[in-house]
Amino acid sequence: MKRSPQWLDGGFENPQPILNNWERTLTDLFHASPDNTPRMPVVVDRIDPKRFATPPADGLRVTWMGHSSTLVEVDGHRVLTDPMWGERTSPLGWIGPKRWFPAPIALNELPPIDAVVISHDHYDHLDHHTIEAMKDWDTTFVVPLGVGAHLEYWGVPANRIVELDWWERTKVKGLDIVCTPARHASGRFLQQNKTLWAGWALVGPQHRVYYSGDTGLFPAMEEIGAKLGPFDLTMIETGQYGAGWPDWHLGPEQAVLAHRLVQGRLFLPVHWGLVTLAYHGWTEPVERSLVAAKHDGVGITTPRPGQDFLPLAPPPVERWWPDRPWKTAEEAPIVASQIPPKLREGHPALPRLPVPAVVTPHE
Repeated sequence: MKRSPQWLDGGFENPQPILNNWERTLTDLFHASPDNTPRMPVVVDRIDPKRFATPPADGLRVTWMGHSSTLVEVDGHRVLTDPMWGERTSPLGWIGPKRWFPAPIALNELPPIDAVVISHDHYDHLDHHTIEAMKDWDTTFVVPLGVGAHLEYWGVPANRIVELDWWERTKVKGLDIVCTPARHASGRFLQQNKTLWAGWALVGPQHRVYYSGDTGLFPAMEEIGAKLGPFDLTMIETGQYGAGWPDWHLGPEQAVLAHRLVQGRLFLPVHWGLVTLAYHGWTEPVERSLVAAKHDGVGITTPRPGQDFLPLAPPPVERWWPDRPWKTAEEAPIVASQIPPKLREGHPALPRLPVPAVVTPHE
């Protein structure tokens, strides 16, 4: 870890520091959307385990479980991203953000999984109860530097854990898994930025999938596209954002821009639809993603949780969520700091607004 270029003065740091506007964040707290949590039960597609007995004819199929959990079937391999089957995204089992619906399939009903990839150790991406339930699986856990210590402490054998730095790669049964940079942070209770955060590229013989993990906008996204793209599918986080912390998460408009920068073909918005972690309306991320994707001419898919789809032949957009009030990009812009202007050139959907902020070390 200490040999990593990302390690500095006792922790991991971003090349572009994360900035925070605490005054704006506090103000937004008192103006949270009354629709930031569903008022009615969210209807999901229950997954029949028999579905996985028939592989995708074209070699690529994806099932979104909600938030950032997906099952990617790519060129004969199965990969789970950030599996979150627990009830709460919290260090405590009795308090904290609670999921809106049960997982569409039980863990013990899943087909054999070749690899589980983790983007970072925040509670909505690295779930203790889920990993404990998986610890005896015959699978490989691929994680950023330092995250393997959590897994080993929870009972996962060390020989089934692969830790990678940015741009490093490993091969799992013929599938290349590449650790890509991200602009975020890490940390569990009383531990901040002692483990690395990352995105992932799944590079098969025929198809390629990019998962952003949690990230703000950063210049190296162009490099990801140049080195590892084009991608048949990008799974990019769009939800749980705020104007007071614009470097932590992309927001919908910058997620669509990120999709273009990494050379994606079809865009799947993730990091929404399961748990309340921000003040915006719960349907706002997907509504704004649709607007931005249409503006940029980007192909987008919006499956219901539990629904599978074929990225090479995606179904028409289905508005399965309710029609609730939401704020537009103009009303509530999310604009990352310290980003070269060229990343926004020709992209009028992104407002050119300054973001007053103060630097917070190791955030």
